[in-house]
Amino acid sequence: MGKTLAINAGSSSLKWQLYAMPEETVLAKGLIERIGLKNSAITVKYAQQVDKKVIDIHTHTEAVKQLMNDLKTFKLIDDFNEITGVGHRVVAGGELFKESTLITSEVLQQIKSISNLAPLHNPANAQGIEAFLELLPEATAVAVFDTAFHTTLPEKAYRYPIPNKYYHDYNIRKYGAHGTSHMYVSQEATKYLNKPIEDLKLITCHIGNGVSLSAIKGGKSVDTSMGFTPLAGVMMGTRSGEIDPSIIPYMIENDPELHSAQDVIDLLNTKSGLLGVSEISSDMRDVQNSESEGNKNAALAYELFIDRIQKYIAQYFAVLNGADAVIFTAGIGENGCREREDIINGMDWFGFKIDDEKNKRGCVGNIATADSKVKVLVIPTDEELVIARDVEAFKK
Repeated sequence: MGKTLAINAGSSSLKWQLYAMPEETVLAKGLIERIGLKNSAITVKYAQQVDKKVIDIHTHTEAVKQLMNDLKTFKLIDDFNEITGVGHRVVAGGELFKESTLITSEVLQQIKSISNLAPLHNPANAQGIEAFLELLPEATAVAVFDTAFHTTLPEKAYRYPIPNKYYHDYNIRKYGAHGTSHMYVSQEATKYLNKPIEDLKLITCHIGNGVSLSAIKGGKSVDTSMGFTPLAGVMMGTRSGEIDPSIIPYMIENDPELHSAQDVIDLLNTKSGLLGVSEISSDMRDVQNSESEGNKNAALAYELFIDRIQKYIAQYFAVLNGADAVIFTAGIGENGCREREDIINGMDWFGFKIDDEKNKRGCVGNIATADSKVKVLVIPTDEELVIARDVEAFKK
């Protein structure tokens, strides 16, 4: 029996699960949150026990070392060599990677080389890969790409209306992200809708610190909100989402602290979104706490967040010509009762409504009212299981 680690490193988090494979038995799982912020939160769950602690973790490399030490501390492994496989979520594969890939030194360098496609994630993903390669040099290491699921987008969805040479010569196109999550929850939806995935039209909403929505028809992604990089689409924890491109040179010309387009891109990636508008935090929990205390900036940040998600859901009703269900997943999507209610109840013209009794923290499945024309599903994502399965395929 081998043990496989599935690693899902987000921009400010590291989520992991330890599996006994090929049985797919979860031996332990954990989450390190607020990486790079004060009071990083560490949670380890195993054998019906939960251990929590708060320390400062500055980088993803530190997070990996903390994780491996925890596995030993809680007797989940006696030796690092017990782990025979490590699967890494990598956000951007660009045109280079259209499926999961065995990690070599060349692959690692290629992942780094396209970091401009996911500046908040690919560098963090690469840090995690390097840290694990150092600690577990004999384990099968696999990169599982967020963009792979979106390779089914039709050309009209992935092309930008700019001169053709920028696509043909520079590969500028929509790549999307969170593909592993969108794929998993769309497949799980069949259990709640009692239809084969080939017959379903779904709008999946991955709402966490990073946010993306996808239109999925017959199990295939046909449109998605993130674009050439994860900066596109809706407002997020620290990302602006879509803005008028003309704002970029305007900001450079008028703000003496900004000297280049890269300065503006950094600002849009790391200092905007919930953080930029609220001036409080990139964490929705912090924003809502401040809002409850009367902070107007926090209230505005929340309103903008809900508004941008609603607009994309509306777009995807048009793309799909209707939908069987809207699916909420990821941190806010799974736990944000208020967010789900505000998003859906503000769009009741589309024929759906949330049942207040079902819309509880920790709920799973259909939370729509009995007469709702469109189902509203809460499905916990399990990107880690998809990753572990891909690692197992490379072991065979």
